[in-house]
Amino acid sequence: MDNRSEVRAFLSSRRAKLSPEQAGIPAYGSRRVAGLRRGEVAALAGVSVEYYTRLERGNLAGVSDSVLDAIARALRLDDTESAHLHHLARAAGRPPARPRREKAPEIRPAIRRVLDSMTGVPAFLRNHRFDVLAGNPLGLALYAPMVASSPELPVNSMRFTFLGPHAQAFYPEWPQVARSAVAALRTAAARHPDDPQLMNLIGELSMRSEPFRSWWAAQDVYVHRHGTKRFRHPAIGELELAFEVLELSGDDNLTVLTYSAEAGTPSGDGLELLASWAATQRSAVSG
Repeated sequence: MDNRSEVRAFLSSRRAKLSPEQAGIPAYGSRRVAGLRRGEVAALAGVSVEYYTRLERGNLAGVSDSVLDAIARALRLDDTESAHLHHLARAAGRPPARPRREKAPEIRPAIRRVLDSMTGVPAFLRNHRFDVLAGNPLGLALYAPMVASSPELPVNSMRFTFLGPHAQAFYPEWPQVARSAVAALRTAAARHPDDPQLMNLIGELSMRSEPFRSWWAAQDVYVHRHGTKRFRHPAIGELELAFEVLELSGDDNLTVLTYSAEAGTPSGDGLELLASWAATQRSAVSG
């Protein structure tokens, strides 16, 4: 991705979303632009209009963290948006990396044992490109429609979400899931601007999915940490599960994603039924 255009689009989109009332400044007369004017952002950030204009045109090279923080405060950016701005600035200050062939990820045996030990919860190992690299039996059973789309792991959850024929049936709240997925992918792209496989994935989804193109242009950013997600499993039915994303400090860019439900609830009972269904499927394959 072109860093200057990314910076320009991100800052102008955040400025357009913030009204004078939200920023705590008086608004006089008619306004020809949505949101704040550049001069208003500059005044709130304590920089000159000329300097802020240069930044919004995409030139973040050499800008200090204190200035970035002042702009983040002026634009009322949340923690994820502020971190995204800092990532864009770091990318602007370094020369383009030479393309290199990345080795297939090596999953340590201890990580596989940890996944398999989580017998009561679906669990996956995922990288920053949203490739599912490994999963325990309950996790693979939960995501059966996605796993079925690929003969073997890894399988990319972004491709499944936007290009898989069963994704919208699998996610009852597909627009919400898909939009947050785009925002998470944009966050990953700013953190890994020199990853050609990640850029190719973004290009592929932009070419093949109109919803992806539309939401990508919105410049929203998001980090999956924890929350709830609804599923409509083809064999089990509706499930509403809490998810947690656990970063592996010893393995760069790898996270463990788990799902759970409170025992005795419909979704808790559904996970127990899913475990029985998964065991039946494994028995049928081995038999």
